[in-house]
Amino acid sequence: MGKKISMAVIRRLPRYYRYLADLLRVDIKRISSKELSERMGITASQIRQDLNCFGGFGQQGYGYNVETLYKEIGKILGVERRFTTIIIGAGNMGNALANYENFKKRGFDLIGIFDISPNRVGQYINGIEIMHMDRLEEFMKTHVVDIAILTVPSHATAEVAEKVAELGVKGIWNFSPQDLKLSHNVVIENVHLSDGLAVLGYRIKEMEEQEQKKKDKQN
Repeated sequence: MGKKISMAVIRRLPRYYRYLADLLRVDIKRISSKELSERMGITASQIRQDLNCFGGFGQQGYGYNVETLYKEIGKILGVERRFTTIIIGAGNMGNALANYENFKKRGFDLIGIFDISPNRVGQYINGIEIMHMDRLEEFMKTHVVDIAILTVPSHATAEVAEKVAELGVKGIWNFSPQDLKLSHNVVIENVHLSDGLAVLGYRIKEMEEQEQKKKDKQN
C-alpha cells in the first residue's frame, strides 16, 4: 500500500466492514459490487474504486468473497491489533463510552478513567475506578497507553491534550467541541455530535420542503 489513500476512502472502510459482518451472520458467501451498493446506498463504481485502492479483492464474473474481503478490510483497519485506552472526563459522555460494549470487541481495552470532580473520583464505571487527574502521569509511567479519549469541557481540552501527548499517547479521540491541533506526532480524531445533528436537521428540513412542493403542485 505505497500510495496515499484519501481520508474519504478510509472513513468508508468501517462501513464496508460492518455490512460484511452482517452478510457473514446470515451466511452469504459472495456478493457483487452492485448487490453491496444496493445494501449500502452508495454506487457500485464507488465501491470498486475504494477497494481498488487496496488491491481490489474481487473477481470479474464472481464478485467478492465475503469472508475474504471482511478479513482483508479488518487487516487494513488494524482490528486484529489491540489498543489500550484511557478516558479523561467521567461525566455523561465519558460514562457512556466506558460502558460501550463494542470497544473490547473492536480491540480497544479500557484500562483507566480520570476526572477532577470529588463526586466522581473513587467511583467505579464498568469495574474501573475513576482516578484523579493528579495520578495520570504516574499511571502512564507504569502502563502503555495507546489512545486517550477526551470528554472534557472545551476550555480544558487543549491543556489535557498537550499533557497526554507529552506522556506518550499515539492517538487522541476528542469529543470536546474544540478541534485539536497539536505539534506532537499524535493522531487526532475530532468527533462533533452536534455536527451530525445539524446535518440531520438540514436533511429533514429539505425533505419537508420537497414534500410541500409536491403538495403545492397537486393543489
